[in-house]
Amino acid sequence: MPEVAPTRRRRDPEARRREILHAAAELIVENGAATLTHRAVAARAGVPLGSTTQYFTSIDDLRESALQQLADEIDRELEEVHEYIADIKTAPERAVASLSEFLADPRAVHAEIALIMAGTTDPRMRELALRWSDSFADMLAEHLGRTRAVAIAVYLDGATIHAGLHDHPLQAAEITAALRALAMMPVADA
Repeated sequence: MPEVAPTRRRRDPEARRREILHAAAELIVENGAATLTHRAVAARAGVPLGSTTQYFTSIDDLRESALQQLADEIDRELEEVHEYIADIKTAPERAVASLSEFLADPRAVHAEIALIMAGTTDPRMRELALRWSDSFADMLAEHLGRTRAVAIAVYLDGATIHAGLHDHPLQAAEITAALRALAMMPVADA
């Protein structure tokens, strides 16, 4: 039998870029955006150190791309809540179930907190960090008015921080009671 030369594995630059980006996003979720280094990302992705600078021009570029990926994930979760928004005043249970699922997911909570922290310390990241809260408030405003919508979005930002700091997130009944109170509060723009 003739000897067969081993086949070389084809390089897939886009797959390597995705691996690096995924590793960076996970490190941000675990440790925060400010601690990201090329060395840590390369080690997590299992790629040579030079690969991180080959695909991303700087650590800032890598950090911003990873935060963008995390924001995109959160946007997809927000889309799931969108269909329940119209009923949040009269029947918030479906929205609360979805929000409770989010708050019980440590990775999702830490990703949102990482975005919030990046937005508070890096003006370039502020718009990205505000995207969830502002989009959620815009969706709610159509049904509840701007003041109530902002109050609920701010409450949920706080509930997210609470979930990140405590062993257990707020209970669904607590969230439901708060949302009902905020959705019914007297305001001039309602």
